[in-house]
Amino acid sequence: MIPGARTEENGHAIVGEVEDRLGGAPPELMTSDEYPVYEAASRERFGEPVPAERGPGRPRVVPERRVPEGVVYATVHKHRKKGRVVAVEPRLVFGSEDELEEALDESSASSVVNTSFVERQNATDRHRNARKARKTYRFSKDWQIHEAMTYLTMYGYNFCWCVRTLRVKGEDGRWQARTPAMAAGLTDHVWTWREWFTRPAVQAA
Repeated sequence: MIPGARTEENGHAIVGEVEDRLGGAPPELMTSDEYPVYEAASRERFGEPVPAERGPGRPRVVPERRVPEGVVYATVHKHRKKGRVVAVEPRLVFGSEDELEEALDESSASSVVNTSFVERQNATDRHRNARKARKTYRFSKDWQIHEAMTYLTMYGYNFCWCVRTLRVKGEDGRWQARTPAMAAGLTDHVWTWREWFTRPAVQAA
């Protein structure tokens, strides 16, 4: 999560955060809209340097990077007519069609290339954080406060809010509520705001 405008710098920061969270390994499947920064950032982060061929002329100052086999990245191209989306077409950026089809078959989230999940999350974020609501007087005047509220509402959503579609049936047949963090295996219970606010920011070794 990178709060801020949609800039080239933040685009690289988003892909960098993905790399850090995955321990340097590329995700099994990457999907996004056609913002070109994501392709360049993914190639920079997950690509491998291509050895320069010896020959006449000066060597490349910045070595070319090639994405290794097995990395699959596809984008969503939206066809519009009179300002309305009339068709959506997936376009492959990295990997092969067979690798993309295999990744989608193994995905537990979706069987098609789409951006609906991140768009749904953006809508949820705007709903939970009044500072991001459009065309209102509740906008932030201070960037640090805006950034702090962004992290607060996002962490609250992931750890403190039970999502109906994530509930599971227990051994007793009763439905057990779960937060996104519980579904991801990051915690074993629903956090309270008090628990969250009183947790030390730096954990002792």
